[in-house]
Amino acid sequence: MKAKLFFSLLIFITAHCFAQKDYKVVFDLTSGDSLSQQMAIRWMNEVIKADPTAQVELVMFGKGLPLAITGKSAVADGVAQIVNSKQVNIYVCAVAMANQKIDKSQLLPGIQTVPDGIYEVISKQRQGWGYIKVAH
Repeated sequence: MKAKLFFSLLIFITAHCFAQKDYKVVFDLTSGDSLSQQMAIRWMNEVIKADPTAQVELVMFGKGLPLAITGKSAVADGVAQIVNSKQVNIYVCAVAMANQKIDKSQLLPGIQTVPDGIYEVISKQRQGWGYIKVAH
């Protein structure tokens, strides 16, 4: 009896895992640290490599804005490559931009803005996206 129950449970879990078709993840970056910037780009690339149909989003707010700013980003080349992927979006919080007196013209090509970075992350989570905080 226990073996049947275990086997049934194993089949259910396996079927559920394979039924999961949408791989969607939002990365949250609030640090201006260059190592965190590098990790964010590396992790996004790893997800895309593992599943080319995955949807990946990076949201920066607070002190995380330097990744997106021309002349301050430690990963400008990586950003230039990854923003060309159809399944990738990189967003900067407009509130954080205003607070830090950053203009859209200072953003790297391909970087977009959202009205509120925290709201963007929460919205993605409510839509079933996975969440990863970028930190080291």
